[in-house]
Amino acid sequence: MDWLWEWIQATFREYPSIPIFLTLGLGFWFGKFRYKSLSLGVVTSVLLIGVVVGAVFHVPIGAPLKSLFFLLFLFAIGYRCGPQFVSAIRGQGIKQVIFAVVLCGLCLVVTWACAKVMGYNAGIATGLFSGAQTISAVIGIGADTIQSVLNAGSITPEEAKSWDEMMPVCYAVTYVFGTIGSAWILGNLGPMLLGGLDKVRAQAKELEQQLDHSSLPNDPAFVDGNQPIVFRAYKVTAEHFSIPQTVTQIQAHFQTLGRRIFVERVRDTNGKIQESTPDMVVKLGDEVVLSGRHEYIIQDESWIGPEIDDAKLMTFAVEKTRVMVSKKAAGLTVDELRAKPWMYGIMIGAIDRSGGIEIPVLAQTKLMEGDMLTIEGLPQEVQAACPEIGYEEKPSDQTDVVFLALCIFLGALVGAMTLTIKDVPISLSTAGGALIAGIFFGWWRTKRPSVGYIPNAVIWFMNNLGLNMFIAVIGIQCGPVFIPGIEKVGIMLFFMGMISTSVPLLIGMWLGDKVFKFHPAINLGCCAGGRTTTAALGAITSALDSSIPALGYTVTYAVGNTVLILMGVAMVLLFL
Repeated sequence: MDWLWEWIQATFREYPSIPIFLTLGLGFWFGKFRYKSLSLGVVTSVLLIGVVVGAVFHVPIGAPLKSLFFLLFLFAIGYRCGPQFVSAIRGQGIKQVIFAVVLCGLCLVVTWACAKVMGYNAGIATGLFSGAQTISAVIGIGADTIQSVLNAGSITPEEAKSWDEMMPVCYAVTYVFGTIGSAWILGNLGPMLLGGLDKVRAQAKELEQQLDHSSLPNDPAFVDGNQPIVFRAYKVTAEHFSIPQTVTQIQAHFQTLGRRIFVERVRDTNGKIQESTPDMVVKLGDEVVLSGRHEYIIQDESWIGPEIDDAKLMTFAVEKTRVMVSKKAAGLTVDELRAKPWMYGIMIGAIDRSGGIEIPVLAQTKLMEGDMLTIEGLPQEVQAACPEIGYEEKPSDQTDVVFLALCIFLGALVGAMTLTIKDVPISLSTAGGALIAGIFFGWWRTKRPSVGYIPNAVIWFMNNLGLNMFIAVIGIQCGPVFIPGIEKVGIMLFFMGMISTSVPLLIGMWLGDKVFKFHPAINLGCCAGGRTTTAALGAITSALDSSIPALGYTVTYAVGNTVLILMGVAMVLLFL
């Protein structure tokens, strides 16, 4: 079997893409395994599998391949968070923006202090920061910064090589507690420190009820899973229609009964089926289709006539689409939005913020520019509402590759510019430039939505596969020095990671409560968002049995994702 082993080794070295895909596949597979609530996660699994592959096969991989995937990942992060980031900076959530910046500053200061006390170099400190704060992208932006410093002659090639090798080692050692510890601190310890789990859970439910309070009658423009919309057909036979009624008059009568129900279709006595209009007249012998909440529309409608089962009358299209909220609808609450006349018959099914984070659809939930609403209704109703809300995102698998490539090119070009201050080279790096470009052009697309369309599936690909391809290459490259690296940093690195993870979160919760005066559930969501730890958000919402913490997560997540990544540059420069 020696010949087979030698052939595999030779093949891996000649074709490095093969071990990369092996690492990626096994990493995603192992990342799915969990014990109770514990899981390594995909990123850590990919890194560790890459370390094993690199240690066994010693595969040489060039830097350009690694950089390509990393730039795609960072642009996707910026593009996804850009609209909310800019909206928050401009005033829609400025309090949460300030909190996120303060929390990120705490993360940097505490990690820097731990590294200084232990006498770590820039590579170990940056890896510690990346793992303890669970911001994988710092490995890449740190490596770019080290390369810039090397090019400026501020460090030797041997120092640069040593720092590059130590970053992923330290990241792997500290990342596991960074994820699991954050989830436990915010999901379990956090509610206890803020008054006790039962009290915080009750406060979350109370806030949810307050935000769910609507000044409008119940209507199908605002729904959740417990109150589905239904369509029912009736034969008009009651004396109430001895004098023909318009659709407007019928719906006004429903309003007097405390119910907002719509007349959607009418079949006249000649058998002609038509979509309703406000002035359409309904008379004895006609048949009508009504839409509304299930618990209201099933009530006694004897003042209309008996319910009928008619497949032809009830067979019609209901359109479901996604709409990007533009400036003219931004700032409205869900309640205010659904009160608009062009929201007639429209149901709001979901609100996505920051590229896939679902926030609760409550009456007082305030919309932000760039939010994606999932709405549903009859085609003519949907088409009337879409341009008033913003820009309808038509389902498509076509990516604007020209836009994508040129944006990353411009961002990387700007990031490559270096400013030297007192012999210290200051630069965003190409990676930081790609991130800033993503933020800017993601926001710019809210102004020019017909340009730069990138489907969600492609964003997911760039985000997940881009990052993990980069991490796979990092793991394979550092495989041969991984064990010696762990022996070099020792067990104390793990404890430094615990401190770097825990202290900023504990101080952040105290600041959120005493200084920023956040609601406890919002406070926990802000801490999870500022630290960009989705696992912690899941732990919080599970512990409180409420989706309210997501309202504090989205803005702080957009800010934290940007600030923490750019702090990777600062961490390297602080050790020069």
